[in-house]
Order: sequence, then structure tokens, then C-alpha cells
Amino acid sequence: MIETADSALKTPPVLEEDTLRIVPLGGLGEIGRNMAVFEINGKLLIVDCGVLFPEENQPGVDLILPDFSYIQDRLDDVVGVVLTHGHEDHIGAVPYLLRLKQDIPLIGSQLTLALVEAKLQEHRIKPFSFTVTEGQVEQFGPFECEFVAVNHSIPDALAVFIRTAGGTVLHTGDFKMDQLPLDGRITDLRAFARLGQEGVDLYMADSTNADVPGFTTAEREIGPVLEALFGKVKKRIIVASFSSHIHRVQQVLDAAAVHNRKVCFVGRSMVRNMAIAEKLGYLTVPEGILVDLKNVDDMPDDQLVLMSTGSQGEPMAALSRMANGDHRIRVGRGDTVILASSLIPGNENAVFRVINGLMKLGADVVHKGNAKIHVSGHASAGELLYTYNILKPKNAMPVHGETRHLIANGKLAEATGVPAQNVILADDGTVVDLRNGKALVVGAVECGLVYVDGSSVGEITDTDIKDRVILGEEGFISVITVVNRSTGTIVSGPEIHARGFAEDDAVFDEIKPKISQALEEAVTSNKDHTTYQLQQVVRRVVGTWVNRRLRRRPMIVPVVLEA
Repeated sequence: MIETADSALKTPPVLEEDTLRIVPLGGLGEIGRNMAVFEINGKLLIVDCGVLFPEENQPGVDLILPDFSYIQDRLDDVVGVVLTHGHEDHIGAVPYLLRLKQDIPLIGSQLTLALVEAKLQEHRIKPFSFTVTEGQVEQFGPFECEFVAVNHSIPDALAVFIRTAGGTVLHTGDFKMDQLPLDGRITDLRAFARLGQEGVDLYMADSTNADVPGFTTAEREIGPVLEALFGKVKKRIIVASFSSHIHRVQQVLDAAAVHNRKVCFVGRSMVRNMAIAEKLGYLTVPEGILVDLKNVDDMPDDQLVLMSTGSQGEPMAALSRMANGDHRIRVGRGDTVILASSLIPGNENAVFRVINGLMKLGADVVHKGNAKIHVSGHASAGELLYTYNILKPKNAMPVHGETRHLIANGKLAEATGVPAQNVILADDGTVVDLRNGKALVVGAVECGLVYVDGSSVGEITDTDIKDRVILGEEGFISVITVVNRSTGTIVSGPEIHARGFAEDDAVFDEIKPKISQALEEAVTSNKDHTTYQLQQVVRRVVGTWVNRRLRRRPMIVPVVLEA
């Protein structure tokens, strides 16, 4: 397998005519933020544009976007954005891209575009949408795109086969090979076989479950488990899932109907997405089963199911607020909470915190660890092997997953006959050129994390995040001193204020003389010391003392004023 670390600082060469360039701007080495840019003969095609949700070590961050800087000056060259399906990690960043240029065409299935259009409406953006279905072939500039049905945990998912003068690429999006899907729509392996016969120069396959042996469990196995659970519970049932997991919501509705329970959708995105799914025919809602949130207090506990967001422990989602006691739904003893989702890596602590909070309130919590109430939406190793054997690609570039997933996918490619030198393990920003059936790493582009923090986009830096972490974990010390540069004496201070310390501020009395001495020596030895240099003297003295005396590394803000 080709490792790409050596190309990290190499600027890619000018793109030659009829050569296809592929640049992933997200989704490699992480679960989320999926985005890939294809370029040939001066035109760009984007596949997916998703968000990544922040981890605990990124306080205050709402969302993380792909880095658009690589294409920001070339948006007029973008012929379209292909959206493989409607999950947030594939469509969530579209509003932020269209803020830069609103008329970039969005290409996707009916449900996918409906979900993204509803999201864009909140941003007051009316997009140019182009609906496609499986089997459809369309020309977008120099890119001929054929769309292939794939099965996933959301209906209407599509893989895209891209034909260009530089070669062909099959990008799966997220997929699995459920042979008995709830909606009857299987991954079209006949189309895969036909494309394999035509020739796949580069295969970009979903890696999320590449390190899981065997085959992903069928969705149909979840329905009976939910029905059995519903039959045992005597009080309220709260089911938490992704707001776009239409299959799971359908199973909850069906189980509720069997046990004569009403269902209430809780969470703005859940209400919005299920209304869209029902309107378009992707969700079948039994007549009279839905109740409004404002009426749930009048419902007997044994006749109610709450279908909620927050299965990943998101702080502002409905379930987290219930666990914290600040939601209008008050969870109590005898209630049963079902987490009908798998853990996204990085969310473990947040989810366990929610589980603990719910159990402390007296609820019984059912999750994937103690019951079979969720199956993955991604192909396991056995399914990926099938696709490699059917397609026989010349080159493979695993996508969508953490490093361990990408490596596992690459090993599957090698095991099925893809030459090791043709398996590319890329990072975000890696530049790959495809020509004459050969894919080569030719360099890398800058590709950082773009943070959304409230209304600001991209203004928060990694340094700001580190400062927030230090403030949260180590505390804060400010030191204010007034010096007379001409006499070299301390006129006032040092005045020390600390936050986040258990100790009284009096503990700092012993360091004040050392600060004064160090400042006086610095001013006396060199009258030309800048204010910044004097502040650094204070920072070093205080930092060394606090680390030795209190075993802490707080944020230190020295202020030196001149009399």
C-alpha cells in the first residue's frame, strides 16, 4: 500500500490535459466531513459535502466543516455537487459551500435533495437542484456520471460512476449489501458487475466497517426485537436515533402500532425529516398514530412512544436535555430509553454520560451493548470483498473512515488482487492523479479543520481550541504589574488573580517577590526591552513556579504597564 505521509509538504504539479485529479477534502482519517473534489480539463465535480461533529476536546465548537480553501477561488469551475445520500456527514456542509456561491448545482436522489433543501431553507438559500435516479446517466461538463442504487441506513442512497478522459472512478458513498432491506432496494450488484466489465480505474469504497469480519446484520432483524421490547415495557418508551434514520423510525412506528401506542416525534430535525419522508412516500405512518409534543402530558404512560434525537450524546439534542432535566419531557422511574444507534468513534464519553444521567433519573436504558436494537449501515469486510472481486479495479483508494478502517480496506483490496502499489492510503488534502489506468500520489494541499462556533465560520483556530482546553482543565492566572522603566523599579503590583484553582489567591504571595526581582533585573540590564519581552519574563517566572509548586500548567496572561 502507498503511504501518503511523504507527500504532505509537496506542492502538486500543474494538472496536465486529460488527467483526472482527485483531492479528498474530508472523510479520510475521520468519521464525517466527507468531501472529494474531481478535476479535469479546468472543471471540478464535488462528491458529498458533509460535517464532522466535535469531540470533547473541542469545547464550544458546533460543527466542523471541510476546508474549502482549495476550491474557493474556482467556484465558477464547479459543474455540480453530487450528494450520495442524506446523512449530515455527507450533506451538512452544503449550506456553508453555497454561501460562497449559491447557484452551484446540487445533484442527488429525490429524498437526498429534499432533506438538503429543507436545511438550505433555514439558511435562506434556494438551490439549483438536479434530481437523478439509479440507472440514470448524465453529463456534467467533462464528467459523465452514472448513478447506481446502493443500500444504506437511509433510503435513496446512490453510488456514482464517473467517466472522464483521464479514467473511470466508482465512488460508493456509504453502502452495505442488506439482502432483505426494509424498502426492497438492494445494492445493484448487476450494475457493479457491468461497470467491472467496462473497467474501473479507481475504486473509492466506504471503509467504516472494513475491520469488521463477515457481513452486516440485516435491518429486518431489528423489528422483532423492538416489538418484543415494546411488549414488556409498562410505562413510557423513548427511542433515540439519528433524525434521518427513516428505516429505524419506520420500525418504531410499526412496533408502536402493534402495541397500541401513540408516537411523538421529539427534536426539530426529527420532526422536519420525518414530515419530508412521509410526504415523499419513504415513511408509512399508520393513521392516527402520531401525537403532538404539546399533548403528550395528557397521554397515559403505557400508550406513548417518544421518537427523539440525541443518540450520540449531542449536548443540545433532546435526549441529552432530558438526561440533564432541562427538557419538557421529564424522564422518571419505569421509563425505558432505547438508544437505537451505534457509537460514532469519539462520542463514547458523551453517550455514556447521557446513559448515566438517564439511569440516575430511574430510567431503564437499552443500547447496542445489551440488546440487538441497531445494525450498522456500512458494508463489513465480507461485503467489501464481494465488491472488489466483482469490480476488479486497477487502483483502490479507501475513503470514509478512520485510519484503521482505511488500512483494513486497503488490505482487502490487496487480498483480492489489487497490486499493493496501486492501493492508496490517503489523508485529507492528498492529491492523486489518474491517467492511463494508473493512480499516483503527486502531492498535497493545505486541508485543515474549519470550525463553526455560533455564527462564526472559520474564525476559531486550533490555537483557540487549545486555549479553551487549557482554560477548562488547568485554570487561568492574570498578573498585572506597573514598572518605571527609567528607574527600573516596580511602581505597582504584581497583582495576581487566578480562576480554576482550589487554592486561595494568597498562595501566590510567595511568587510576587520573584516576579518583581525578575522584572527589575530585566529593565535594569536592558532599557530597550519591549513590553512583550517583559511580559514573557513574567510568564516564565510564574509558569515555572506554578508547575513546580502546584503541578499545573494554566493559561498565564501577564500585563506589564509603564508608569
